[in-house]
Amino acid sequence: MLTKKQIEEIKEHLDKAQNPLFFFDNDSDGLCSFLLLQRYIERGKGVPIRSFPGLTKEYFRKVHELNADYIFILDKPEVTEEFFKEVEQVNIPVVWIDHHAIDIKKVPEFVNYYNPYLNEPKGYEPVTYVCYQVTQKKEDLWLAVVGCISDKFVPDFYQDFKKNNPELAINSENAFGILYKSDIGKIARIFGFALKDRTTNVINMIRFLTNVKTPHEVLEESSKNYIMHKRFNEIDKKYKGLLEKADKTIDSGNLLFFQYSGDLSISSDLSNELSYKYPKKVVVVIYIKGVKANISVRGKNIRDIILKAIEELEGATGGGHEDAVGVQVKVEDLEKFRKTLKKLVK
Repeated sequence: MLTKKQIEEIKEHLDKAQNPLFFFDNDSDGLCSFLLLQRYIERGKGVPIRSFPGLTKEYFRKVHELNADYIFILDKPEVTEEFFKEVEQVNIPVVWIDHHAIDIKKVPEFVNYYNPYLNEPKGYEPVTYVCYQVTQKKEDLWLAVVGCISDKFVPDFYQDFKKNNPELAINSENAFGILYKSDIGKIARIFGFALKDRTTNVINMIRFLTNVKTPHEVLEESSKNYIMHKRFNEIDKKYKGLLEKADKTIDSGNLLFFQYSGDLSISSDLSNELSYKYPKKVVVVIYIKGVKANISVRGKNIRDIILKAIEELEGATGGGHEDAVGVQVKVEDLEKFRKTLKKLVK
């Protein structure tokens, strides 16, 4: 968790920001983090970041387009040096809130950086949880739950939510159990899939969500959220088909490899549910597009093993949490990656 001092500092930044720009990771944790902060101060614009693995220079044009006076970066483990060079030229304050394990030396001195992982004891709470520590708006409790469970974390306020919204919750201490078997979990999945839409539709969804009052307004299809539901249903159909194919690859080993291609990148979503269904296996989902392979890996204490597996692969990148890692390698190096990983995972 963040300290009281850190929470107060973030509040002070939010109070000072008259026209903030929120860059957030393109998933439910990132989206809900933004929504909590924006709904708290009732100003600012949000931009989902689709670049992997970090926030790149190309996004900085949004700062000029929207005439931002403050930059908030939410749930991104990496920001390029080129992006920060652009920031230095305009001298805009930056607040970066994250929860990934990073090298703090890479964070520029002018950046206000907050990460519970760097505190003692180390915190693993999602950025949504951190943002709710700051805002504490009871009417937004459901958004905080959505963001947390989507990132495999059951917050201490889940019981309060369940008590007030029994029809949306289930009795479980398993975050992914809540994600896949409850209506509040369905909202998290709707958000995640709807973010994988055209920019115009994502912007319209964000506008809807900055004003929505209750989770039921999200679940119940209406003229205001029709496109959001349409996109969810489209992707969910393809997703279930891929999940069925992945189930057929299961064997008695401790590694589950599933590879697919096409126009839809949902390797992270697939690896999450497969790890829920097969908790004793190391799950490796590979999405191929062009010459690159995006890989999502789930497994107990798997990060160091994965980083070791790619250390001799030219141009390979990877990072994330101890049990959940994202990797990008050249397609031509996939077989070498597979063989190395099989040797390392016992």
